[in-house]
Amino acid sequence: MKNNLKIERRIKNLTQEDLAKMIGVSRQTINSIETGRYVPSTILALKISAVFEKSVNEIFSLEVSD
Repeated sequence: MKNNLKIERRIKNLTQEDLAKMIGVSRQTINSIETGRYVPSTILALKISAVFEKSVNEIFSLEVSD
């Protein structure tokens, strides 16, 4: 799954730690999502989209291999 999380986070001037605290996960989880090692649950994806006031589809997208 591709994502624009790092870009969206930088636009809002948030660190990984800032975002992690806002949605109740660890900084390592944010890093893993950004690097594609971890696919977030639906609930986590919705929390992330709420922070950035964008739809889940604007932040996350499926790849052919998914």
